[in-house]
Amino acid sequence: MKDFAALFNAIDQNTKTTVKTNALTAYFQTAPKRDRLWTIALFSGRRPKRAVTTTRLREWAAEMADIPLWLFEESYPIVGDLAETIALVLPEAQTTSDIELTQWINDLRGLAQVEEPARKAFVRNAWQVLGGTERFVFNKLITGGFRMGVSQKLMTRALAKATDKPEAELAHRLMGNWHPDQTSWDALINAEDPMADASRPYPFYLCHSLEGEPARLGATPEWAAEWKWDGIRGQLILRDGQYFVWSRGEELMTDRFPELARAVDFLPPGTVLDGELLVWQAGAETPSSFNALQKRIGRKTVPKKLLAEAPVVLQAYDLLEWEGQDIRTHPFAARRTLLEQACGLLPDDAPVKLAPALPFDTWDALAAHRSAARAAQAEGVMVKRTDSPYLVGRKKGDWWKWKLDPLTIDAVMIYAQAGHGRRANLFTDFTFAVWNGNDLVPFTKAYSGLTDAEFREITAWVRKNTLQRFGPVRQVTPHHVFEIAFEGIQASPRHKSGVALRFPRMSRWRQDKPLQEANTLDDLNEMLRIYG
Repeated sequence: MKDFAALFNAIDQNTKTTVKTNALTAYFQTAPKRDRLWTIALFSGRRPKRAVTTTRLREWAAEMADIPLWLFEESYPIVGDLAETIALVLPEAQTTSDIELTQWINDLRGLAQVEEPARKAFVRNAWQVLGGTERFVFNKLITGGFRMGVSQKLMTRALAKATDKPEAELAHRLMGNWHPDQTSWDALINAEDPMADASRPYPFYLCHSLEGEPARLGATPEWAAEWKWDGIRGQLILRDGQYFVWSRGEELMTDRFPELARAVDFLPPGTVLDGELLVWQAGAETPSSFNALQKRIGRKTVPKKLLAEAPVVLQAYDLLEWEGQDIRTHPFAARRTLLEQACGLLPDDAPVKLAPALPFDTWDALAAHRSAARAAQAEGVMVKRTDSPYLVGRKKGDWWKWKLDPLTIDAVMIYAQAGHGRRANLFTDFTFAVWNGNDLVPFTKAYSGLTDAEFREITAWVRKNTLQRFGPVRQVTPHHVFEIAFEGIQASPRHKSGVALRFPRMSRWRQDKPLQEANTLDDLNEMLRIYG
């Protein structure tokens, strides 16, 4: 645990990428193999489940610190993080421990099988032998809340330096549904056949937003375009007579999209498609809104009724593997040609469709396509260089998303709540309302878009203008107007306003606008009629 805590400090306390990379590289060269494996798992989101309830941890920490529980509870929102609060209130550790990270994790996972007195004794003993960052990390692990700001790119770069293997190969090895219980360091990193797992996806190629006009990209014949769909980015993998569906967030979603199983009947084994999962009704010219897709996202299994109400298709826009061969290094134009041939094998009612190319010979023509994106239920257009390979991670230069300008509405802040972590002392989470006659009707929440200076200013105002408190939430005097930007709007019977926004955020603080000039519920309903 000492080595892992030292690595945690080196990453957490530095902003320079080279320092973080060097720290990770040294760790991957010297730590025990089982600890290296768990470190990769933790940094990629494969953390152990919560072993003890937070209620019990708060009680045990207050008891061990010899302070009343109410004092602990008052301290928690000030610190903003439970693991850190516990680490701060506890007395200094009396001894030290040389137990490795993997052993701590295994012991924590075994707590689910023991009675509460034994759990309490284990946790108290851990707090007595772990101090500083080790104690903080232990608390994060036991609460199931361990997260670390290590990107996949940073981790694969460090692994490449530590193992002398290509970054792209390592990125591919780390994808998929692996877990430290089912593999080893050598099997994951050093095995000769990285394709042994038939379900393993490829790392996604991510793009940057296009700022300004696209003419700066050069001559139009060097570029291709397609819709920037508003769905779930996913890979459909067909290998060994099976199909697998992976999200961009590395979540295996096969069971949620059983209709895609038919692709096995028409496409050859060794086919991997990159595309967008969308709800698309038979005969419709455009997909349904993202709201329709949300009904499918949270379901591990999908009943027949929902399959009929919200049928999903994959709009395929790239081909990564064909007949068992990795073709990501081929130019985009060549991959597109093969993709068109592959989709030509599919019947009209297949759940996989070829994403249409958007023809354009001038940038003005592409701008015309972009202006029609909302009518096509898209967010904008994608622009891809025709000779570009399929790379790993977010690269700048070859792929761009040219999204529509967001929709906006002016709203009144009526509730405020403190943030978390470094913003625990600031009010950053707000509820907004629009006018309905003489009443203010809440319709959305937002917590991003302001600068730290603006958050400090609004925090000072909230503290002086609180009307009521509801736990951590404060009702404030209606006074401040904010411009709320959002990507889409849908009807929602769960909300008092009857609408729900997609990706709402604060685009600016309208200190120039009086309260009475905020928008109305009628304005929202009109936007729903046009864009919903």
